[in-house]
Amino acid sequence: MIEQPPQRLTERVVELRRTIHRRPELGFEEHETAALVEHELDALGIEHRRAAKTGVVGVIRGALPGRVVGLRADMDALPITERTGLPFASEIAGIMHACGHDAHTAMLLGAAHVLQGMRERLHGSVVLLFQPAEEGPGGAEPMIAEGALDDPRVEMAAMLHVDPRMDAGEISITPGPVNASADELYLTVRGKGGHGAYPHTAVDAIPAASAIVLALQNIAARETDPLKSVVVTIGTIAGGYRNNVIADEVTMSGTLRAHDPAVRDGLEARVHRIVEHVAAAYGAQVEIRIVRGYPPVVNDVALAESLARYVRAHAPEIVVQRLAPTMGAEDFAYFARAVPGVHVRLGVRSVEQGAVHSGHSPEFRLDEAALPVGVRTLVAFALAGTEGALETSA
Repeated sequence: MIEQPPQRLTERVVELRRTIHRRPELGFEEHETAALVEHELDALGIEHRRAAKTGVVGVIRGALPGRVVGLRADMDALPITERTGLPFASEIAGIMHACGHDAHTAMLLGAAHVLQGMRERLHGSVVLLFQPAEEGPGGAEPMIAEGALDDPRVEMAAMLHVDPRMDAGEISITPGPVNASADELYLTVRGKGGHGAYPHTAVDAIPAASAIVLALQNIAARETDPLKSVVVTIGTIAGGYRNNVIADEVTMSGTLRAHDPAVRDGLEARVHRIVEHVAAAYGAQVEIRIVRGYPPVVNDVALAESLARYVRAHAPEIVVQRLAPTMGAEDFAYFARAVPGVHVRLGVRSVEQGAVHSGHSPEFRLDEAALPVGVRTLVAFALAGTEGALETSA
């Protein structure tokens, strides 16, 4: 059985979470957070090294032979002004842990306490991946490039993410796609300016841009299998000078998202075809720029299913759900492409505590009663993985 963390450890995890919450840091600026992680690992006697500037890689080497598994937690915050009113609210103006990364880091440190304490009975090794910059520009890729998975060589990896859709202490393990890709779209529509009283002498960029926005929705509505998930969103649009001047240029930006890598790969050609032809129909020119972002997170099916079975068998009081995928993005995708991976969600919802707001909200908060369940889940993955109790599709 996967035992409950002792009360003193639960209190330490809560303390760590609140300390990190008070001092949020943006991507690749997590200097205080990384130092706190290193201090905690030093106190536990866990070897560690830096990766990707502010990332920390710790290694717990078990005394018994076994496999090597990775546990990942992101550390960065968001450029949001906190409005929770919590006594441990952010002390840094304009920055807030509005997505639970403070809890992720604290729970992984809690799991490190448990695993290091049973090192003489531990099989294989557990690699602790404290990652910077998940909210951007992305810390997973540089960590992997700098060998975070190589010494020792990680064979499978897991992450835990808080989720206000579930009650505190429930978890979700979903096989297959769980997060979408996130690519950036930038459009510049160019026409010919003129006087608003004489539209026939100009090429108005505004109606051309408007038609492009509407036509792009055809990708989701008519060009993608209804059983597949795709999002085409135009999030900004700007153009024009004043009420009686025909605009010569309109700029737009948006996001392209999909769960299926094949669908994602086909979006760029569809965007070019639709945008270029609509612009031409209005006599305008258009510049298109697509920036590839995070790929979709695809949980290894066998790994997810075997982990769910293991948790149910060894911690039967934990409710294990299978939530639907979201269209949000997560750069754990790179770890899950490098080795079989599983993204686990941890419920933190509590109506009584006001923990009902979605991530990236200035009012986001979580029920800390979920934290020991997160620690147990990470420990369960580490023990099952190192002992060879988990299966992978590879």
